[in-house]
Amino acid sequence: MTSTSKPASRLRISLVCNTAWAIHTYRHGLIRTLLARGVEVTVLAPPDRAFEPLRAMGCHCIALPLAAQGTNPLADLRTLGALYRRYRALRPQLVFHYTIKPNIYGSIAAWLARVPSVAVTTGLGYAFIQSGRTARFARRLYRFAFRFPREIWFLNQDDQATFLAQKLLVHPERAQLLHGEGVDLEHFAFCPLPPSAPPAPFVFVLIGRLLWDKGVAEYVAAARQLRARYPHARFQLLGPTDVANPSAISRANVATWEHEGVIDYLGEADDVRPAITAASCVVLPSYREGVPRTLLEAAAIGRPIVATDVPGCRDVVEDGVNGFLCAARDANSLAAALTRILELDDAARQQMAERGRQKVSAEFDERDVIARYLALIERVSAISLQP
Repeated sequence: MTSTSKPASRLRISLVCNTAWAIHTYRHGLIRTLLARGVEVTVLAPPDRAFEPLRAMGCHCIALPLAAQGTNPLADLRTLGALYRRYRALRPQLVFHYTIKPNIYGSIAAWLARVPSVAVTTGLGYAFIQSGRTARFARRLYRFAFRFPREIWFLNQDDQATFLAQKLLVHPERAQLLHGEGVDLEHFAFCPLPPSAPPAPFVFVLIGRLLWDKGVAEYVAAARQLRARYPHARFQLLGPTDVANPSAISRANVATWEHEGVIDYLGEADDVRPAITAASCVVLPSYREGVPRTLLEAAAIGRPIVATDVPGCRDVVEDGVNGFLCAARDANSLAAALTRILELDDAARQQMAERGRQKVSAEFDERDVIARYLALIERVSAISLQP
């Protein structure tokens, strides 16, 4: 496409999320590509430690008042008003919204400000995992807000089908499947499996925000079952505690498991590659996902995976091919799947590792995802982003 009006240096794109950390962690490659092509990138999110590296990359960062927990109408109206004022001031050619509240209130604010937007549903979360009044209200808000975006992107077919089946899309033709946000295959390079024969430890690791909805309780319960039978097995957790989420796990909970001797807590890390490389298997017993980046990164590095047979996870894990699937909310099923991994011989585990790398290379290359973003931005803005 050729440039029709403004040069690419005038192109302004905004990314809005409930954490700046998620923008930096999951869209780093996209941001790097946009900045390299002269695009002004503005990140709107509650301020956290990721503001500094985002600014160092060249992004403008704006603090967004957003209460990730609860449904306080005044707080949510404050978020809506703040987004509207920012969009009126920034006049971006396109805004991408991520996570539930930016998707809902950002989509409304962008429409009011006459700014085109895209809603990226990174996972359906508590609004679809739970069935209470708050969840029902959130679904009604989705239906109202999702009449406004130019497109609505889903990371997996199950989530898209759920929205269509529940008639939450006033304009169903705007729904698009992105199939995950991709992984940088060079950054997450294949690495041989560590030794696993006793007395060498066999290391399981669960990586992510520590939420009950991620299946952490089932992971701890399965670890209790297996430690006695497999004393060389180690069960690690890596990720932040006490996060702003209704399903957050406290640091005190984790300390109890550490004291019991069932869990090794690794804290937080900006770079998860050392933890994945040191592991024998990556575990995610989540109740529901978009397409979990942790599993993509694990498969890219070449680690067998155990995950739940739920939307998002089963997009990455083929049962018996690059890992095993288990039932959600079922510690016994998870323990059985972990046992299967423990009892595989080295050759079988190596085959799983290689198949996992092959799968993400074929289906989840970040370069393909970035190309989708660039194509849409060019269509909406009529500005060429060719290098």
